[in-house]
Amino acid sequence: MKRRDFVKASALAGLSASIAPTAFARARSRLRVGIVGTGLRGRSHLSLLLDRDDVEIAALCDIEQFMLDSALKMVADAGKPKPRVYTGSDDAWRRMYADGKLDAVVIATPWEWHAPQAIGAMEAKIAVGCEVVAGITLDDHWNVLRTQQRTGTPYMLLENVCYRRDVMAVLNMARQGLFGEVVHLEGGYEHDLRAVKFNSGEPGAPYGGGVEFGDKGWSEAKWRTPHSVRRNGDLYPSHGIGPCAMWADIHRGNRFVRLTSYASKARGLHDYIVKNGGEAHPNAQVKFALGDVVTTQIACANGESILLTHDTSLPRPYSLGFRVQGTGGLWMDVNQSIYLAGRSPEPHRWEPAQAWLDKYDHPLWKKYAGDAAGAGHGGMDFFVIHAFVEALKRGEPMPIDVYDAVAWSAITPLSEQSIAGGNRTVDFPDFTEGKWRDRPRIFALDDRY
Repeated sequence: MKRRDFVKASALAGLSASIAPTAFARARSRLRVGIVGTGLRGRSHLSLLLDRDDVEIAALCDIEQFMLDSALKMVADAGKPKPRVYTGSDDAWRRMYADGKLDAVVIATPWEWHAPQAIGAMEAKIAVGCEVVAGITLDDHWNVLRTQQRTGTPYMLLENVCYRRDVMAVLNMARQGLFGEVVHLEGGYEHDLRAVKFNSGEPGAPYGGGVEFGDKGWSEAKWRTPHSVRRNGDLYPSHGIGPCAMWADIHRGNRFVRLTSYASKARGLHDYIVKNGGEAHPNAQVKFALGDVVTTQIACANGESILLTHDTSLPRPYSLGFRVQGTGGLWMDVNQSIYLAGRSPEPHRWEPAQAWLDKYDHPLWKKYAGDAAGAGHGGMDFFVIHAFVEALKRGEPMPIDVYDAVAWSAITPLSEQSIAGGNRTVDFPDFTEGKWRDRPRIFALDDRY
């Protein structure tokens, strides 16, 4: 064994001993997986899991019969055995866990359910693949972390953007030093979600067609929009912060130390209601707390700065606004351009980034691009499910682990605190309690997962 491979194997073994579970630290060839939440996101995961021979869809849980029926049809159309079904109450997931017939569960329910359902699964020794976010309050995040530490049950945040093809190529470039020492990073969630936050309330019609939400809405309009009514902060940080955290080696020799957040005035959602439902519509009287544009500045222990933007209530093209800047140059996804000092053709001029992204295409994408073709969100959904399944089968640590999950997600309540306190700077909890200094990299080290 080469020394480099030995060091990497030793690091993984040490990490497995510290956070990966003795009950799961064994190889297995097939996983019995349940899904809690068979809405649009849950069914996206279901589709990918049904394509795998190493997964049995053993159970489905939802309180919406329309969603369950759609999911069951997907299973039947795939020619797979009918899974056990749990429904009828908000506690149906508890019965699913109690049956003791699952190796893993994918949680794709409304945000407020993620922490209790993940905690319940870990208590039952069921590995967790949880959609973003990890929790609502700061206490939620500590409770998720403490449960994982106490039970040793694997937990992975299913943040797909970490596996976006250009994001991974840039990670490959950063690790090879093309940007020099990383100094500043940017990312966010800049996506016009007005037709997601409002609809007609008709089952099967999740996007637009009306201005209803809450009890009269359907799908995300039912549960997601009420957060915009009562909360003001970065409500969806992980798409932006996930890649930034990997570029900055957060929890792998670096950590977040403090943040400050700002929110603009709230106008976009009200304007949408008036234009599509009229000033007389009852929802035109709703006061939305969420600022249309929320920006969060984060300081890191090693001196990097990170700027996050949450912008979902105004008309705009989709963008995550990534920027990686260091002593050797920078890449920006908005203009699809790059500049590398001493390497780009002309000084002080952008060049198209694609040739560099192709040259440094990550080994995972080189190996699995064919398998990812047709998967959701440009193929990156394939990689996040593949990573969860493969790590669990091998008894290895989750590549996006519980420390990543709680830190990325805790940006939301911390940003709320900052804004509510007049944009005060808030100290960032050290969820690793000092372990960040010595934890080795494990994310996307090779072409396995």
